[in-house]
Amino acid sequence: MLRNETRRVLDTASHPVIPSSSRPPQTNTGAIRAIGKNPATAPIVLHPGDAIPASRRFLYILVLGALTALGPFTIDLYLPAFPVLEADFQTTAAAIQLTLTGTMIGFALGQLIVGPLSDKVGRRLPLLSVTALHVAASIFAASAPTLETLSIARVLMGAGAAAGGVVAAAIIRDLFGGRRLVVMLSRMAMVSGVAPVLAPLAGSALLLVMNWRGIFVVLAVYGAVMLVSAILFVPETLPPARRGGPGATTVWQRYASVFRDRVFIGVLIIGAMTFSGLFSYLSASSFLFQVTYQFSAQGYGVLFAANSIGVVVGVQVASRLAARFGPQWVLAVSTAVLVLAGGAIVLTDQLGLGLWGTIVPLFFFMTACGFTFPCAQVLALDRHGKAAGTAQSIIGAANFGVAGIISPLVGLLATGSGITATTMASVMLGCAVIGVLSLWILVRPRTVERLAP
Repeated sequence: MLRNETRRVLDTASHPVIPSSSRPPQTNTGAIRAIGKNPATAPIVLHPGDAIPASRRFLYILVLGALTALGPFTIDLYLPAFPVLEADFQTTAAAIQLTLTGTMIGFALGQLIVGPLSDKVGRRLPLLSVTALHVAASIFAASAPTLETLSIARVLMGAGAAAGGVVAAAIIRDLFGGRRLVVMLSRMAMVSGVAPVLAPLAGSALLLVMNWRGIFVVLAVYGAVMLVSAILFVPETLPPARRGGPGATTVWQRYASVFRDRVFIGVLIIGAMTFSGLFSYLSASSFLFQVTYQFSAQGYGVLFAANSIGVVVGVQVASRLAARFGPQWVLAVSTAVLVLAGGAIVLTDQLGLGLWGTIVPLFFFMTACGFTFPCAQVLALDRHGKAAGTAQSIIGAANFGVAGIISPLVGLLATGSGITATTMASVMLGCAVIGVLSLWILVRPRTVERLAP
């Protein structure tokens, strides 16, 4: 019944009752703008989601946010087990980090497939199919006899978790545009943002009662719950008229239209570099704090959660600032903070200021990441409503693919001396500098139009 009601909303919103003599033009965001002679009713911007009750919107935020969180849980839940995995498989820290790299490569490849496919056949079928793959891959990982087998399973898990973030963002873009799109994406991010906070805490707690294989069983159960939730509560939001058929664009045409957009390319680089800086921290933090600083698995989980709170706070504050001042100007500040915070970690470590010299600027770096991610996503999706799945797949693939290549540099730089705050932050700083250059050379904030209402 829930899906049927939503389908009626989409149908009526797609065909509003407007006199033919004053039929309004469509904006580039897919919104329908009705400009009448009566100042009390003009301008009116109508998106399908505007007609959905607030309670229904809350349900979508909850379910879609939880689906998006499947990815972060897949990555973060087993981070506290890195030293255990190193000992169990009798290998090196760099080899264990490669399992994380494999996960992110799987994310990238999965999103490149799922995004365009969701624009072609609809949102539900790719979402359900790929989430089912995640469940099967998690069971495969739990029974992996060797590190090589585990690495393969992690690639498949990454591919299986890819659908949540891509399709969820595309569904939100199907329903909303303009400033409301900012609000809805930020609220969904708030739900999914709880994952990095809870995952390491949950992972460290699970290690007290089970071995690392049990963590992957838990991920399989989570994926199964999300699969059932998607079947029951996630509607199809892409009407058949916007898929295949006469006049429909091909996958390559959608890719071409997106890549011709200078602003999109700029925010794509910013997002990828910010993700790479973040995942450089993710891949190194377990060794840095548990080995170098002698944290317990539980202590590491608490510290990781505290830093992740900065991301959640940043996302929520960014949505309000972006709606008021424009996401491009929020990016101007957040990318600068990324550079300053990354440089501060290197400086304080070289000065020998110890643990506090690392974790204080690290918190500011993580918070700046929270400001950056939604603003880059909004600038990208708001400009490409007709190819939202394709655009989001490119964003996700770039984020995780580039991060998967760059984050192992921390382990390579630390060869022979162990991972330090300097080796970790050097990679983070380099990524931040590239993000700043992309903003001012490609995006050019002064040239970006303000968001539509």
